[in-house]
Amino acid sequence: MKTKGIYFLYRALQALGLPVLLSYLLIRALRERGYWSSLPQRFGHLPRSFKQTTPGAIWLHAVSVGEVQACLELLRRLRTAFPHARLFVSSSTIAGHSAALEKTDALADGVLYAPVDYAFAVRRVLRTLQPSVMIVAETEIWPNLFREVKRTGAGLLMVNGRISDRAFPRDLRFRRIFAAVLPQVDAILAQSAAMVERFVLLGAPVEQVRDAGNLKFDFEPRPAAADSPAMRWLARTGKGAVWVAASTMAPAAPGDVDEDDVVIAAYAELQRRRPDLRLILAPRKPERFDAVARKLAAAGVAFERRSAGAPQNARALLLDSIGELSGLFACADVVFMGGTLARRGGHNILEPALFGKPVIVGPHMENFQAIADEFRAAGACLAISAAEALTGAVASLLEDAAQAREMGRKAKACVEAQRGATARAVDAVRALYQRDVPRYLPAQPWHALRRLLAVVWRWGSRRKQARDLARQRKLDVPVISVGNITMGGTGKTPCVLRLAEELGRAGRRPGILTRGYRRGSPEKQLALAPGADVRAEHSGDEPQIFVRSGLAPVGVGADRFRTGTLLREQFGVDVLLLDDGFQHLRLARDVDIVLIDALQPFGGGEVFPMGRLREPLEALGRASIILITRSAFSDLPPAIERTVRRYNTAAPIFHARVEPRCWVEHEGGREWPLGERPFESAGGFCGLGNPLSFRRTLESLGVDPVDWVEFEDHHRYRPHELRRIAHQMDARGATALVTTEKDAMNLCEDCDGLVAPLRIFWLKAGMAIDEEREFLKCLRV
Repeated sequence: MKTKGIYFLYRALQALGLPVLLSYLLIRALRERGYWSSLPQRFGHLPRSFKQTTPGAIWLHAVSVGEVQACLELLRRLRTAFPHARLFVSSSTIAGHSAALEKTDALADGVLYAPVDYAFAVRRVLRTLQPSVMIVAETEIWPNLFREVKRTGAGLLMVNGRISDRAFPRDLRFRRIFAAVLPQVDAILAQSAAMVERFVLLGAPVEQVRDAGNLKFDFEPRPAAADSPAMRWLARTGKGAVWVAASTMAPAAPGDVDEDDVVIAAYAELQRRRPDLRLILAPRKPERFDAVARKLAAAGVAFERRSAGAPQNARALLLDSIGELSGLFACADVVFMGGTLARRGGHNILEPALFGKPVIVGPHMENFQAIADEFRAAGACLAISAAEALTGAVASLLEDAAQAREMGRKAKACVEAQRGATARAVDAVRALYQRDVPRYLPAQPWHALRRLLAVVWRWGSRRKQARDLARQRKLDVPVISVGNITMGGTGKTPCVLRLAEELGRAGRRPGILTRGYRRGSPEKQLALAPGADVRAEHSGDEPQIFVRSGLAPVGVGADRFRTGTLLREQFGVDVLLLDDGFQHLRLARDVDIVLIDALQPFGGGEVFPMGRLREPLEALGRASIILITRSAFSDLPPAIERTVRRYNTAAPIFHARVEPRCWVEHEGGREWPLGERPFESAGGFCGLGNPLSFRRTLESLGVDPVDWVEFEDHHRYRPHELRRIAHQMDARGATALVTTEKDAMNLCEDCDGLVAPLRIFWLKAGMAIDEEREFLKCLRV
């Protein structure tokens, strides 16, 4: 059956099974109160704070606690490698979600429950997070998730890939399904050569699968915090050996071993010989905590619960918490790893091994067979064949300290020899992240309607360009166009100002041509001297910035040829800067500079109203120079460059960044150095095409607004709006309002009195161009 047929059948079965799924989720929610609150996220409804306005995030899916633990070091290194990308972590289980919240607090920008594998839920999450790369840990293979990620153009990576001995025969029976799904993954980083072979047998393309090692070998051992309840218990109970029974499990089937019963019985016997022996018992599943507490009480073992408030000074601790166990291995003298006596396939023994601790395992290590075989061969663990042997195994390691130390040393050496998987995973993420800028399209039914309107927009745009080219006129001085292909701000104004400044420094007499969007003057053309006294309502906000800069005369008018002629006649300019001129083809230009905002690079990759492109990306072929602006705020520039090169192989590409210069108090115009911030706490507001750029600039200056208000681009502020903003910010504890120079031009009269006692400051900023000397050489004027 072909891939499309497989997916059709899968979705048909999903439709039929939806009532069953809803019934299951309802029953789970009634049984577990915590599950109820997870349901909106499982159907794709994420908090508003998760919403991304542009691609660039990284989404890591780790199904449960073990996978979260295994990926912690990967997250740490991703945080360093992609300092500007938002990192999101999803989990399928309540325990995994809790562990992710606790363990990734300083690493992830958001933790969510993974959506059910229905296309509508997956698409909703993808549109919210807008990842450039999705990372799936271990064995999570979901057909709709994989397909929808690839439809956006985002990278899809599987890390720590493994297929257990128990699962492999079953999975082979469904090879046709896997053969349709696995090719969607860009790269599968398997744990071992044996896992590579299994993925290939299931249908993964050979060239996409490689042995990259096990992430769990890269676990960084970090002892538990000294003030944690478990560490306080250890300090309170004084001296004595510590036995950690980790991740113990209930029977897998009738007649199987209950590991908690085995551990409790062994401890009771050992304590008769060693009264000072302490036990930390950590059941794997949270739902087992109460049951294990009853077992301890029934056996007459004096114990404390980690969650209990009052100390009892018992020498056994029930660790009824999630995500705390790994840090306690540092305190152990011997460790028993659960899931190995019961037929559960075993759990990860690498964490205690990295602390150099001797580990006891039972016969069931199928989920970690390669690791278990290596440890056994090296004498790096103590393997027992039955539950009855646990007491003797613990006793032997406690009595022979030299043997225990040597076993722990060998265990640590086994782990150290296999490290490096995390670095390989980060390299794979980087390769996918830099490959492309994905596209996220609106949901139906708006998608179909917008697509139709986009066809009309393309048709109208082609007709207008053909008409303008037929009527194109050329001025008798060089014209440098500064424009973009997306709607919204890309930094054109600071770019024009920077060019005017440098051209003037080089002895030229530049002039600036701009349309004057939303200006109120009746004249068709304006020719304004540098520093002229003119109101923003008359000229428009951006022309006002040009005029006040004093760098060049400014011509304002829709007919840029006549306006340029007027500047030539009145001011004798010898080079003209055409602001926002890439689509203004009626005026010939000598150089076309196209700005691409690194925060919002390609407007969804579609023309308006499907996306925010003014014209298709093919138009990049007309550009003489590409300038990627705000590049210091994004990790996307390499991907942007690769996309540009598909349409323009010749234009040089440069990078630019925002250069904050000083704070300016609106009332009086006093300037304050950046290092002498004139306010304690501030609320921010702006009306820009890309407000995210202003927020990132404030962040770079260490300013964290108490609240934030956004308006549409070129917004002119009315008195009631400023009063509302001031009241809102004052209630949040602000002592000032901060905005941009462009917004300062659009404030109404008496704005300072309207917001008193708050004061208004705007940030004066320019543009810094990397390799500026080479950039200026490319202008050829």
